[in-house]
This record gives sequence, C-alpha cells and structure tokens, in this order.
Amino acid sequence: RRIRVENTLQENRVTLGILAGGRATRLGGRDKAWLERGGVPQVLRIVRRFEGECCAVLVSANRELSRYAEHGLAAIADRVAGFGPLAGIDAMAAQCTTPWLLTLPVDIVNTNDCLLRTLAQVGGDGAVAEDDDGLQPLVALYRVDALRDAVAGALAAQDYSVQAMQARMRLPRLRFAGLRFGNLNTPDDLHLAGYADD
Repeated sequence: RRIRVENTLQENRVTLGILAGGRATRLGGRDKAWLERGGVPQVLRIVRRFEGECCAVLVSANRELSRYAEHGLAAIADRVAGFGPLAGIDAMAAQCTTPWLLTLPVDIVNTNDCLLRTLAQVGGDGAVAEDDDGLQPLVALYRVDALRDAVAGALAAQDYSVQAMQARMRLPRLRFAGLRFGNLNTPDDLHLAGYADD
C-alpha cells in the first residue's frame, strides 16, 4: 500500500482542482475565492496548503478569470453552463495533464494534514471524503481517465449530481473521524471561521 500511495503522490502526478464557480447566493453573490482570513484570500490559502503535495493547480471559475492569472493561477470557465459543480469538474478534467485530480470546494474551511495521502491509499479510480457532517462529494481524488469517461456519461444522461456520478464510479468513501471540513455559505459561517466581513 505504501508503494501505491507514493506512486500516486510522486512529483507530477496530482493536480489540485479548486471548485470556485458557484454564485454564492447566500452571501449576496460575493466571490468566495477572494474572501480573506488573516489577509490571505481563500483560494490562495488552499493553494499554499497543498504546495509540495500537488504539482499543478486548476481553478474552476466563471468570473474575473484575469484576477487568478495575476496570482499565477490557471482559471478555466465551465464548458457547459448551468450544471453546477459537475460542470466545473468537467472543465478541470478536460484540462488536467496529470493522472490524478484532487478536487476541493473553494469554501472549505479545514483540511487535515493527511487528506491527500489518505485518499490516495485506495488506488483504483479514487475516493471521496466523509467527515463528521457526512459525505463531502466535492472533496475527492480521481483517476483522470476514469473521471473524464464518467463526467461525459453523466452530462450525456443529463444527470448533474456529483454524488450520483461518484456512485456510478464506485468510489469508496473514506471517513475522516473527528474532522469537519466546514464551508462558507452564510455570513454566520464567515464570522465563525474568522473571515473578513466585507
């Protein structure tokens, strides 16, 4: 198992894919990627967290793509509009040049130090995380070849549920006991997590 994990995580094997294309309606349309905690925008906080574990970064975004470029990030818009996170995963899978893609929602608050390593232990076509709040379908590791086929099939069937796609891929769920990834959906969420209000 250790050899398999090391092969997955070795240099040039995993791309970090950040899902930042949502409309954030409960936050008045604010762009979650640029919410700040301690002066650091959320999207950059995630990128820095996974430096040294992922060799490339893709951001699924549907506005202000040039803002990402100013920070050296490759942002890509959905290829098909209106299909939620699945469209973002589709766009990133199409652009990914590594065998593996780790997806995270841009509004994630906490990750543990061994998130990627734990997901990579499974091998196969990947795995999806489950924390103390339940299944977290946007926190997942995918083998890109299998993901491309699965996304294409889901879009063709007009089934836009990420969770349903993962079920068809038979991705195992890995439990992270004692951990809540959290999210930034409401002003109260921002306040509790220590993010700037404006």
